[in-house]
Amino acid sequence: MTAAEGVDPWPETEDELSDVQRRLAVLAPERWHPSRLPYSIGACFVCFPKGFAGPGSPGDRAWAGAVVMTGGRLDAQAVREGIARAAYRPGFLALREGPLLEAVVRALVAFPEVLLVDASGKDHPRGAGVALHLGARLSVPTVGVTARPLVAEGAWPADQPGAASPVRIYDETVGYWVRTIQGARPLVVHAAWRTDAETAVRVVLEAMGGARTPEPLRLARQAARTARARTR
Repeated sequence: MTAAEGVDPWPETEDELSDVQRRLAVLAPERWHPSRLPYSIGACFVCFPKGFAGPGSPGDRAWAGAVVMTGGRLDAQAVREGIARAAYRPGFLALREGPLLEAVVRALVAFPEVLLVDASGKDHPRGAGVALHLGARLSVPTVGVTARPLVAEGAWPADQPGAASPVRIYDETVGYWVRTIQGARPLVVHAAWRTDAETAVRVVLEAMGGARTPEPLRLARQAARTARARTR
């Protein structure tokens, strides 16, 4: 199948999603590598009602933010409100957040060269987490950024900015722990759509703005939360 086959529309059941994820995982699209600096880096993020905890339920209100940055310049920003179509279950986040993430990125007036997603990529039980799935839907290279691995394992890196150590599923490196701030917990940076683990690390380090989280992802999260705060 081609890159986009089997990913339109977003699946509505766990069985349908599992099938799509398995098919996406075996695709081998041409690898993307960054152009010369600066290049445009986007990000997207979904949040739920303040104080929200647990797996949630179908019908939960949700707010999504997306941005595009080039260097330190904000080129575009979008927000969207929507409804989660499912509760959260590990490995099935696409059912809950996928359509809203796609909607908010498509709302941007400028498309990024690469997109940071608050989700896993190849670190997934079936090899295709939301970061990879969303990239295939949008035809844009993606990198996942999360607080912890989903399936993969690996030791933390040294406590110095830029230090990285691999996370693996069996013998395959699917991402890296990356220390972005000294003394702070490292992030997991995931290979996803058209990116390998090393390129993913490079993109994240080139997107840092002084905080623990890459600047585009921090601003996307801020946009989603601001939209939530403005909603009664």
